[in-house]
Amino acid sequence: MAPIHGIEGISEPEVEHDPNDESNPEDGKDSIFIKGARMHNLKNVDVHIPRNQLVVVTGVSGSGKSSLTMDTLFAEGQRRYAESLSAYARQFLMRMDKPDVDYIRGICPAIAIEQKVTTRTPRSTVGSMTEIYDYLRLLFARVGKTFSPVSGREVKKDTVTDVVQFVQGLPKGSKVQFIVPLVTRYQRTVEEELNILMQKGFSRIYAPAADEKPIRIEDVLAGTVSVGNAAINLLIDRIVVKDVFDEDDLHRLADSIQTAFYESEGECLVEVDGSKITTFNNRFEADGILFDEPTPNLFSFNNPYGACPVCEGFGQVLGIDEELVIPNKQLSVFESAVAPWRGEKMSEWKDDFMRSAGKLGFPIHTPVAELGDQELELLWEGNSRVGGIRDFFKMVEQNLYKVQYRVMQARYRGRTVCPACKGSRLRKEAMFVKVSGVTIAELMFKPCDELYTWFTTMKLTENEETIAKRIMLEINQRMKTLLDVGLGYLNLNRLANTLSGGESQRIQLTKFLGSNLTDSLYILDEPSIGLHSRDTERLINVLKNLRDLGNTVVVVEHDEMMMRQADYIIDMGPLASHLGGEVVAAGPYKELIKNKASLTGKYLSGAMEITPPKVRRKPTGKIRIEGCKQNNLKDVSVDFPLNVLCVVTGVSGSGKTTLVKQTLYPALQKHYGEGADRPGAFRKLDGDLKSIGHIEMVDQNPIGKSSRSNPVTYIKAYDEIRKLYAKQPVAKMRGFVEKHFSFNTDGGRCDTCKGEGEVIVEMQFLADVHLLCESCRGKRFKDEVLEVTYRGKSIYDVLEMSVDESIQFFEDEKKLAAAMQPLSDVGLGYIKLGQSSDTLSGGEAQRVKLASFLGKGRPSSKVLFIFDEPTTGLHMHDIKKLLGSFDALIDQGHSIIVIEHNTDVIKCADWVIDLGPEGGKGGGMLLYEGPPDGLKKVKESYTGQYM
Repeated sequence: MAPIHGIEGISEPEVEHDPNDESNPEDGKDSIFIKGARMHNLKNVDVHIPRNQLVVVTGVSGSGKSSLTMDTLFAEGQRRYAESLSAYARQFLMRMDKPDVDYIRGICPAIAIEQKVTTRTPRSTVGSMTEIYDYLRLLFARVGKTFSPVSGREVKKDTVTDVVQFVQGLPKGSKVQFIVPLVTRYQRTVEEELNILMQKGFSRIYAPAADEKPIRIEDVLAGTVSVGNAAINLLIDRIVVKDVFDEDDLHRLADSIQTAFYESEGECLVEVDGSKITTFNNRFEADGILFDEPTPNLFSFNNPYGACPVCEGFGQVLGIDEELVIPNKQLSVFESAVAPWRGEKMSEWKDDFMRSAGKLGFPIHTPVAELGDQELELLWEGNSRVGGIRDFFKMVEQNLYKVQYRVMQARYRGRTVCPACKGSRLRKEAMFVKVSGVTIAELMFKPCDELYTWFTTMKLTENEETIAKRIMLEINQRMKTLLDVGLGYLNLNRLANTLSGGESQRIQLTKFLGSNLTDSLYILDEPSIGLHSRDTERLINVLKNLRDLGNTVVVVEHDEMMMRQADYIIDMGPLASHLGGEVVAAGPYKELIKNKASLTGKYLSGAMEITPPKVRRKPTGKIRIEGCKQNNLKDVSVDFPLNVLCVVTGVSGSGKTTLVKQTLYPALQKHYGEGADRPGAFRKLDGDLKSIGHIEMVDQNPIGKSSRSNPVTYIKAYDEIRKLYAKQPVAKMRGFVEKHFSFNTDGGRCDTCKGEGEVIVEMQFLADVHLLCESCRGKRFKDEVLEVTYRGKSIYDVLEMSVDESIQFFEDEKKLAAAMQPLSDVGLGYIKLGQSSDTLSGGEAQRVKLASFLGKGRPSSKVLFIFDEPTTGLHMHDIKKLLGSFDALIDQGHSIIVIEHNTDVIKCADWVIDLGPEGGKGGGMLLYEGPPDGLKKVKESYTGQYM
């Protein structure tokens, strides 16, 4: 059947290729060829991407890297897969637009690992994201042994084979009887049940009244023998043990045993020589408890069958929060460490505890932080002679009809670890199952490096090894990749929404790399985000292994180390947005550094560089936070200097985010009375707190989720533009006010497209069609509004200008030009004023926020800015501009704290705080604080080594 042409997404017309065209690859086998890419700012780009190589796509921020890789290459790979499905199946997929490109040749199945693929669900964990937990559930379901919590012995199901083997092992001539307890069903009487059994072919029973002799059922039914109400056993069969059982004997034995299990609903009693009785059971039962047979769902906290019934699989419940009950652990019980035991009436509990517990040897003058496990348990749980904190809150619960007790309970409630599952999220029955003597919960709480060691050393029987071989292969591959990308400090139970962007992306990497695909196209968007130089080395090795399996690995990256190791580099540029979108240079590293047109090449060759300042700024004060113990921080006390550029660094997992974002930032917010999350555990916050008026966290989240949001509205400059246009003579004559020049409100905007400039037609299972609005021709405003001009330009023309063009255009309007200037200062002079915020990269969004602060001028109060990895998505050239913006903020009297790994930023800092030496348990210590030059002398510091 001939292909149907003319309908987008159904088929593509054959493209006539010029055989003399040098850009046309011979067969597409050795490279992927993109012809005529025009997505976003790409200018009809033609590019070869060599197959089975590690290819780095680089260039300044906004030069078109993501447009080429994600929006063109990956989008086409995904669309081709979707088009292979039926029309019915496609309507359930996210509809995919066809990229604006002539054609792509030689493309293979594409997998994209994008920036910051974080998940917000509280059910998602490291284990579920990497799929390791899915294999772990399968391992426990297939190899796990169930142990009774009463006796500790293994719970087993007896099979027919087990009973046959037992009988075959008895001495020759032994008389064996198979008997089962009589079960009466459906409220039948014993006589009715016996009548049915006789009809089935059974003839004898045992009853206590018969002196252990068999009784004929027909005699009982005839009334000649009375059996009473005691327990009755049914005789199934009798045999004498032979030397060798022939086939007929074995068939008879198996049939009798199967019948016994059926009639008794799971039990078979084997009586040998009229005395010794051995019980067999094909129910999963021991010590009077019927256990659940292990299935994968028993170990799933996302399934009602396996989830803890108390916390429903979340691992946390609303209960008494230990942090609120004992807010300062440096106090002793005598010094009123227990907050609810303060006050005239409630202090009776404190006095009673000190009196009773003191006699038991409890140290009432020792700070709570220094108490041992047994002493803490006595304080919280109490015993028969001492009332503990839990007993106090039980009393509070009993008095909830009084308002003061309801207030007290509310004051100390918060999210706490579930008391039923202890945070494992699983029902207690799942804890009865063990592999190599360990429960699944114990494995979930082990750091991944320890867990990998456990997997490689665990002892299994030969049979278990055969069953687990395939499962262990998948687990070990993923675990090894997790360690290779530097995440060995995480545990599988760690919530996905507590991970940094870099950690989240590397976990996605583990998921895909662990599957060992070949002949695929992997596209990674800055995988080195959040990675220390030491960990970047490991990541490069992982990507090389992926390439060596026969895959094409395309990496959007600015990291110098990654570029040096790449097989091929594509440099986009020359600048950004409409000044970019071209391939400036393409080739191996050695060719790139010789290319004079390449900005990247100039920085790599040393022709251009970021030079550290000759004189470091001196701090004007400091903020000190003492005794930080959250996560892996080991009682760290740190000074953060003010009115300087302070960089917090260290290897991945060393505790930077915990110290700055989870402890310092919320602690300062709380101090200044701003709404905040609860800060991590710390002892004391002091220093020059009065010299700071406000704290600002500048992250890479988008500046607006709406397609209408744009940079000029974010920095509040559009208000001034609308005022200017409303003052024009034509506007006054027609009665136009400021709102008529807004595309967010009715009045001046186009009524057809509501100021969007385009109309979207839904096509069900095909890509949505974006049509230029017929009424306004994409200009977003009504014709009468567009007739209002300033210096010959309509409001639409102004929105289409770049920031640098608009500064020149509005040179007479000093206030307006000054409002735009910060965007140019942070290196965003290339973006259009009306550019939709959802087309900005993470780095661009962060710099728009930075520009909005720069544009506010010298404020009355000084601000402490906290930046979380601001170099994400930034080229070396952009980092130079970013450092200039930091200088401008500090000159205005502000202070900056930056969490960063980039060595150029560290070298340019006035003060460095280095944490480590390792990640996870091996980190959380303060290695160095002071000027950057001194860091090189610290032997334990990996940062010092790479500087």
